[in-house]
Amino acid sequence: MTEAATALKTTPLHALHVELGARMVPFAGYDMPVQYPLGILKEHQHTREKAGLFDVSHMGQVRLTGADPAAALETLVPGDIKGLAQGRMRYTLFLNEQGGILDDLMVTNAGDHLFLVVNAACKEQDVAHLREKLAGKAEVELLDDLALMALQGPMAAEVMARFVPEAATMKFMSYLSASFKGVPVILTRSGYTGEDGYEISCDKADAEMIARALLAESEVEAIGLGARDSLRLEAGLCLYGHDIDTATTPVDGALEWTLPKRRRAEGGFPGYDIIHRQLTEGASRRRVGIQPEGRQPAREHTEIQDADGNRIGEITSGGFGPTAGAPVAMGYVDIAHSAVGTPLTLVVRGKPLPARVAATPFVPQRYYRG
Repeated sequence: MTEAATALKTTPLHALHVELGARMVPFAGYDMPVQYPLGILKEHQHTREKAGLFDVSHMGQVRLTGADPAAALETLVPGDIKGLAQGRMRYTLFLNEQGGILDDLMVTNAGDHLFLVVNAACKEQDVAHLREKLAGKAEVELLDDLALMALQGPMAAEVMARFVPEAATMKFMSYLSASFKGVPVILTRSGYTGEDGYEISCDKADAEMIARALLAESEVEAIGLGARDSLRLEAGLCLYGHDIDTATTPVDGALEWTLPKRRRAEGGFPGYDIIHRQLTEGASRRRVGIQPEGRQPAREHTEIQDADGNRIGEITSGGFGPTAGAPVAMGYVDIAHSAVGTPLTLVVRGKPLPARVAATPFVPQRYYRG
């Protein structure tokens, strides 16, 4: 085994992935399953049709406590955290002083604390950022003793209800402290596929039992990172470090919906002046959906040109959308070329490929609305 391989971290489900025949790859410092013998295409389709189980234990789970952790967190993110009802969760962004995105995260009001889920590649810097900026205002605890799984797909609720009956009536973007076969779990009705489903936080020691119980249900298959990526791309969801990063603001990234009215008016978060100016005057570029013509996918870093051959942007995520039945992509273009339907040229392997700006998501999102 190489030195690089031995340095990779593993999740509590690593042995199970190997047992299931997963092809393992390095991802965010972890040895993670990219696909199983079923294959990426069938794993993608299975999640859209039935239910898929994803290991996302590499993500960072963080507990924020203090006198007023919501007010403290609002000094770092533009979301309405003070208005978040108990048992509800919200997507928001860590911002720098230029309005650039340090990470995207989920925040849950768990009553006596805030529960945060941050990206694997960013978790150590996110925790350091929280501890530095919120010193004296909130306590920050990285919950290294927890695992995290996602059960996603139209049959996810039916399966989960066999183990946690009250899961069936949970609202989208809500939180539940429950018992799964006698062990404590935290469920959120959320996910990263555009489908209904849950994320399951549990003690590391219980993760394999829970995973095996779910995989024993006829509707459930293990799903790797490959299908996770194609599913989220079809759903028009950003991947941090690709579609959004420290050089993109929420306005550049077409994420204005993360900037609620109160926070736009009051400010009080990093980069507010820059973001407020962009909201008022417009940004110079924008993240858009892109639909290549034909069957040739356009990958990340593909150059985007206008009709005259001028460079106007770059693809940030791209591939074949199995459910869409066509190549799909996202990227940034100059604002003048960002309207849906605008013709584009993609330079794929040195050859021009016609494309157009497309609305996202590429397939309908099917979150549970209750």
